[in-house]
Amino acid sequence: MKTFCGRANPTTGAMEWLEEDEDYDYHQEIARSRYADMLHDKDRNMKYYQGIRAAVNRVKERGEKAIVLDIGTGTGLLSMMAASAGADFCYAIEVFKPMANAAVKIVEKNGFHDKIKVINKHSTEVTVGPDGDMHCRANILVTELFDTELIGEGALPTYEHAHKYLVQEGCEAVPHRATVYVQLVESKRMWSWNKLFPVHVEAEDGEKIIVSPSEMENCPGVPSVCDIQLNQMPLSDFTVLSDVVTMFSVDFSKPVSSASTYYRVQLEPIKSGKAQIVLSWWDIDMDPSGMINCTMAPYWAKSTSIYQWRDHWMQCVYFLPNEEPVLQGEKVYLTACRDEYSVWYKLQKAGEEENKTDVRVDSPVCRCQAHLLWNRPRFGELNDQNRMRQYVKSLMKVLKTDSVCLCVSDGSLLPVLAHYLGAKQFFKANHLEDKIKIIEARPELLTSSHLEDKKISVLVGEPFFTTSLLPWHNLYFWYARTAVTSHLTSDVTVLPQSASLHMMIVEFQDLWRIRSPCGTCEGFDVQTMDDMINNSLNFRESKEAEPHPLWEYPCKSLSDPQKVLTFDFRKTVPQHCLSTEGSINLLRKGKTHGAVLWMEYHLAADISINTGLMQIADEKGNCEWNPHCKQAVYFFSSVTESETLSDLPSAVTYAINFDTKTGEIAMDFKI
Repeated sequence: MKTFCGRANPTTGAMEWLEEDEDYDYHQEIARSRYADMLHDKDRNMKYYQGIRAAVNRVKERGEKAIVLDIGTGTGLLSMMAASAGADFCYAIEVFKPMANAAVKIVEKNGFHDKIKVINKHSTEVTVGPDGDMHCRANILVTELFDTELIGEGALPTYEHAHKYLVQEGCEAVPHRATVYVQLVESKRMWSWNKLFPVHVEAEDGEKIIVSPSEMENCPGVPSVCDIQLNQMPLSDFTVLSDVVTMFSVDFSKPVSSASTYYRVQLEPIKSGKAQIVLSWWDIDMDPSGMINCTMAPYWAKSTSIYQWRDHWMQCVYFLPNEEPVLQGEKVYLTACRDEYSVWYKLQKAGEEENKTDVRVDSPVCRCQAHLLWNRPRFGELNDQNRMRQYVKSLMKVLKTDSVCLCVSDGSLLPVLAHYLGAKQFFKANHLEDKIKIIEARPELLTSSHLEDKKISVLVGEPFFTTSLLPWHNLYFWYARTAVTSHLTSDVTVLPQSASLHMMIVEFQDLWRIRSPCGTCEGFDVQTMDDMINNSLNFRESKEAEPHPLWEYPCKSLSDPQKVLTFDFRKTVPQHCLSTEGSINLLRKGKTHGAVLWMEYHLAADISINTGLMQIADEKGNCEWNPHCKQAVYFFSSVTESETLSDLPSAVTYAINFDTKTGEIAMDFKI
């Protein structure tokens, strides 16, 4: 059976109806999942196994049968660990049907079908009793329901329900407890992801400063966590203002409440500065004694040097509602508020703390709209003064006093820049009320009356669009430029004048794991899961690149960067496809994990904005990437490893096709 799905094409802007297989959603979910990453997480798997063995032993020592409830079983791995450790029976709950089907096959393949029952339901729908899904309540509760924020996937309400209806009082729990840690820091870089900094513009009549309106300056932002690979943040990019302290703990062996609440700790700053950011992470104790511990702590906060890379659990960056000056040794109170799914923070000086009854746990609400329009990297991009200078320099080259400009970009500062640099009138598609007119119309619906019967002499864009996921989705600018052709002067200046697609072959330090088959995990055969992911990738995703912010994922270049396609914005989008094929020479030994692709925008003759590779930093090929943009990663289906240059395949051949009708880029690589 086929189904029609509507979608807005991010590149062309057209509304499309696509005929999809009825299992398309399933395939997409599985292909983009992080199951492989979890199965490759040796530290997580080993600690869970140790904790489960210990819990089963404690129950057996009491002379009881070990009945396990595993919520969110996924592959069935934790249930198989329990059965292998001597559990008498396991109930494995999995709500996602394709995953539950895979778990049944994996359990059977590993010989545990008589010990494990897979239940394809949400845990809150599971029944207990002689005719129920479970014959009796369990005395061991095993779960892996956590995200980077700990509670974002609904762990609290799930535990709350399980304790009420599915497990015995005084049950064993693996993990036994989770503890959330915090550290107060000052960081201009991270703060730039949350507030708009003043923009300094050197105009002919002196320096102008663009400042954000007060409602943006005072806006508390949004409560959604910013999760990143904190281990990739250089220590020079933040100043530690406090020691690491415990914020709160949750004991999973006892009844859990998901009701909104707050926790407060007293901090004594170890350095004076501006408190802007709360860094946070958690650890889990798999046993009551805390001897079996799995931690997400970044390298500078760990007691051991053992480093386990993982992408399914990272670290949290929280933004305080406003920056607060703190003095070394002068105590402050940090309050963490939480609801069922999220956490947010506020800081108060000693003496300012509210009465316990006065603490409000209402989630912060964005009042300025900017935090709803721009994501964190976009704030960082707008605050990048070097990038802004490139636009100022190029606008100064093209603007005249009588220029009539049209800007096609989402939430851009270019109209304000252009006004300060001398444009007579500015139309902004998509708070200088009489100088800048905002037109709420799609480019193809633009009329002469929108433009007050003027012709556009300068068309500008960054380009940036909130709907863009992959680098080339911002080519929507080209389609918009084509749609407004009739409103442009014959000698119109288009900025950027062109764009180019670039590519490089890389070896990833760790990111390869998210697409790597696992085979066996802690001695259990999970090949069925590998096959399932592979089938879903082959359904469509393996023919596509996927977006990743590569500043968080170290890699080394095995080739030089190469320009592969050019898009000329001075002309309209052509009717024919743009295609290229060729080869890219491999210069360094390593594993050919895939290709990275990015866009470069040519604003004026010698001024460009690069969204990808900033530089190859050393002889080993380590790369520095634009930190504000996601790059496109195309994982090769087979990886070639070379120990020496003589082992190295000499080149990777490629064929890349840009379909101008659909705006999609198809690519194929051969090693």
